Amino acid sequence: MSSAPQVFCRNFGQGPRQVLAVHCSLAHSGAWRGVAEQMAEEITLTAFDMLSHGRSPDWDGQGNYQLLNMQAGLGLLTEPLDLVGHSFGATVALRMAMARPHLVRSLTLIEPVLFAAAKAEDPAAFAALQEASRPAEAAWAAGDRELATRLFNRMWGAGGVKWPDLPEPARAAMMRAMPVVIGSHGTLYDDENGTLAPGALDMVTMPVQILTGADSPPVIPAIARSLCRRLTSAAHTAVPGAAHMLPITHPVETAELLRRFWQML
Repeated sequence: MSSAPQVFCRNFGQGPRQVLAVHCSLAHSGAWRGVAEQMAEEITLTAFDMLSHGRSPDWDGQGNYQLLNMQAGLGLLTEPLDLVGHSFGATVALRMAMARPHLVRSLTLIEPVLFAAAKAEDPAAFAALQEASRPAEAAWAAGDRELATRLFNRMWGAGGVKWPDLPEPARAAMMRAMPVVIGSHGTLYDDENGTLAPGALDMVTMPVQILTGADSPPVIPAIARSLCRRLTSAAHTAVPGAAHMLPITHPVETAELLRRFWQML
């Protein structure tokens, strides 16, 4: 495997507990600020910008995007710590735990989007996801990057602020990252990296918690159920009133769930 990509990373807090966090698609490492501020005296949270996000370089379209970010994260995983990932970042964190289980003290997957895990678990939810995703995919195929990004953000974003009302730099940053969403379709929908292959998750024996928003699409709890069956040490919690962007919309609740989880270790 080639050398790890160089990515931008930052730290939050000054507490003794070391945490490494991976953000969702179309965001950046600053997305963890709200959670980290709730625990500033308890943890030191390191977060990195995935390729094509924040201050990290763009993905050049070569190699597997999920595995490239896994490599980047592994470059920061030098001592046992607690690993947290959100959405696509949760799939990266899971791959990191598979690669270096001895360095992952605990694993928290927030709204993991490994959609392939829902195929057999809830075929109707998987089909609904495919149907809901078609407009953004069609816009991309037609060459309209802005519309594709706008539709994807409407489907998975925090809501509240309409696309035209977002600051232009925020819209530009999301449009910049949109190619990695399209480029990761096979990874997420078809499990082309074999995350769910028989025995692939056997080494993930550290304590695992899966957090989802109670108002998220049905495909998300289906993924959580499927992963809980495969990960013997995993437990699932749905956060009332929250949807896909719960670390951003519900930082207090997310921090409290992390705190309780880590206190049990």
